[in-house]
Amino acid sequence: MTHVVVVGGGPAGLSAALFTAKNGLETTVFDTDGTWMHKAHLFNYLGLNSMDGSTFLEVARDQVDDVGVTRHDAEVTDVSETDDGFAVSADGETHEADYVVLATGANRDLAEDLGCATTDEGVVDVDVTMETSVADAYATGAMVRAEEWQAIISAGDGAAAALNVLTKEKGEHFHDFDTPADAETVMAGLVDDEATDD
Repeated sequence: MTHVVVVGGGPAGLSAALFTAKNGLETTVFDTDGTWMHKAHLFNYLGLNSMDGSTFLEVARDQVDDVGVTRHDAEVTDVSETDDGFAVSADGETHEADYVVLATGANRDLAEDLGCATTDEGVVDVDVTMETSVADAYATGAMVRAEEWQAIISAGDGAAAALNVLTKEKGEHFHDFDTPADAETVMAGLVDDEATDD
């Protein structure tokens, strides 16, 4: 099964993880919970009147857990290319990945170590799908922006990266457009999974 590793568990990383996992890709998130969201209060996030940043993260983590994302509280110390994709090192272990989504805020060290090109402003250079100069490696959020470090923009970056991964995997342009019937099917599946686990 195609494996996507997301490094970072803020809005960008969790958004990418949500899209890939709910569409059938094995998805793992590594995060140390150092996100700026714990200092934020969201009044400007479309669809939310007011929410504390830490509460937002709790809701987002529950959402990705519900679609089967595996989350690890661990720092990724290295990402390198292999013949088959990427090797991601965390907690003394190496994890293989077909795709990597970097969502580490303003910390661009992993992207630089991987050899991703940067712009004259010193941010990671990406295309409109958030793909870097390294094929199948994506960078999102504050890594790719000198300004506009808004949670909702970062979430959109994560979604764009995930949709491009899904487009590559499906072999045609992929749209993740849900209907009420889709939601009922997903929720019924989650209830069935929970009953099986008990």
